[in-house]
Amino acid sequence: MRRFCTLLLAAFWPLWLAAAPAPVLVLTINGAIGPATADYVHRGIEHARAEGVQLVVLQMDTPGGLDTSMRAIIKDILAAPMPVAAFVAPSGARAASAGTYILYASHIAAMAPATNLGAATPVQIGAAPSGGKDGEGGGDGKAGKDSGKTGKGSGKSGDSDTKGAEISSDAMTRKHVHDAAAYIRGLAQMRGRNVEWAERAVREAVSLSSAEALKQKVIDLVAEDVPQLLRRLDGRKFAIAGTERVLDTAGASATAFEPDWRTRLLSVITDPSMAYMLVLLGLYAIAFEFYNPGMVFPGVVGAICVLVALYAFQMLPVNYAGLALILLGIGFMVGEAFFPAYGSLGVGGLIAFVVGSVILIDTDIPGYGVPYALIGGFAAASVVFLLLLVGVALKARRRPVVSGREELIGAAGEVIEDFDEEGWARVHSETWRVRAAMPLKAGQRVRIAAMEGLVLDVVPERARGDA
Repeated sequence: MRRFCTLLLAAFWPLWLAAAPAPVLVLTINGAIGPATADYVHRGIEHARAEGVQLVVLQMDTPGGLDTSMRAIIKDILAAPMPVAAFVAPSGARAASAGTYILYASHIAAMAPATNLGAATPVQIGAAPSGGKDGEGGGDGKAGKDSGKTGKGSGKSGDSDTKGAEISSDAMTRKHVHDAAAYIRGLAQMRGRNVEWAERAVREAVSLSSAEALKQKVIDLVAEDVPQLLRRLDGRKFAIAGTERVLDTAGASATAFEPDWRTRLLSVITDPSMAYMLVLLGLYAIAFEFYNPGMVFPGVVGAICVLVALYAFQMLPVNYAGLALILLGIGFMVGEAFFPAYGSLGVGGLIAFVVGSVILIDTDIPGYGVPYALIGGFAAASVVFLLLLVGVALKARRRPVVSGREELIGAAGEVIEDFDEEGWARVHSETWRVRAAMPLKAGQRVRIAAMEGLVLDVVPERARGDA
């Protein structure tokens, strides 16, 4: 009987496998989109390709992120050999800024109830904010004219410089906005979604709820969760790489793709706060190694921290002038230890350090900045370090000389043998050739009055006291 069941199972197992629908892979994006997110999505789609997955669900809850990372994700979606469904979930989630572009790029755009998308205007990186708003006058409105009138008395050259800077800033803003609008317009046209609203999301930073997005044909459907999404997608057809694919997702199993150690490590080190701490700890460790040569361990740890931080910085929108100021500031503060300037080097270094830390991450994107509290903490630690150095320098200056020629002058000694003009005396447990203007006896206490070569001029303590 057992043998019969085994043969029966072996006969029908291939048929059951053939009838079972291909699996679905679920990727999850939570928080700001950065290099680690792009790496995670890329690896997830490659895994889906290798496993023969019929659909990739990209579940999102993001305030936006870096433009380079967003475009890398969109390239992976467009090149995917299977449909990708962008799903804004759970309820209360959002797909703002970069999330809206990813939603438009996906083969399927879905949202859970009580979610929203939009506000896709590109954030300025490294530029001062302009006075106008794109799509609402472009900075050429009445307020700009009034400000020009009120500034007539301040000098023509100053006005022209200010106007030139404003024009340059406005031109750069318009350039970014037009580029982003063309990009999302192309994605909307490719997926057959609302092109007009996509441009408004970029130019006017408008947003929509899930119900409004469905009504305006910005998304394809609304679903409570992933299982309901799969049921509603069952039977839909998509053209992928010139071939038609029909989804069979009603009974498909959904498997979550968890980030591996590489993605987790990348997520940690590309966090701006972590990269900032790594570079500072590395620099201080290297400085400590130079201050205490031969310890080796601080130098090794410092070099590793600095290299890892530099790897992270090349993926982040870093202002290298800020990084240079941090290096200069730490150099000045360390220089205070080797060349005591009674605070001048240290104070200058502290100012450079704080200014460089503030401007280090050159973006206003949520989640990609160094918190002021962290900067303040490191600045306070640097102040304590600086005060300790200055205190040590002042104490060293007030401390009496304990070695060398200067220390010998005025030191006490004891005559070893009787002599008339030259003889021997013990000074600081050392035997010295001494010279005196009067006869001295063994055991007599003397003071060093001068030093000529290796011969000390001495006087009796009694004679010195009488003088």
